[in-house]
Amino acid sequence: MEADAAIKQEVLELVPQQAPFRFIDEIISLDEEQIVGAYRFREDEFFYRGHFPGRPITPGVILIETMAQIGVVAYGMYLLACQRHVRPSQMKGPLSLFSLADGVEFKGIVKPGERVIVRGKKIYMRRGALKVDVSMERENGEVVCVGKLAGMGVDK
Repeated sequence: MEADAAIKQEVLELVPQQAPFRFIDEIISLDEEQIVGAYRFREDEFFYRGHFPGRPITPGVILIETMAQIGVVAYGMYLLACQRHVRPSQMKGPLSLFSLADGVEFKGIVKPGERVIVRGKKIYMRRGALKVDVSMERENGEVVCVGKLAGMGVDK
């Protein structure tokens, strides 16, 4: 069942990464099988100054981090709350951490100002470990990056 707007906001507030290293603006849809989130890469992001002067593009490692924050961290927090039968805002101890990137392929570049949509589909969630098939696309549906990512819930 699709999570309501309040649950999505609670999950978003649980994501531990903060500016300037937070790459999730919104959770578009969320249920026990998948998550869809979005982020707009601002033109003044810290990494564009050196990557690359005169022709800035988003580093691949930042694209992976964006997919991980949405597809593993935010999604993992939601799934942990579901397993514990509590609202996300009632969780106190767990922290969902990114731990694996497998078979990541880059199919395009992301320029400053572009908004990307990240789609994560659960492969499995067991004993606090989550593995997700994740893709990133432009707003027009063009795929930029795909891969399998994993993480796990740990106590703070």
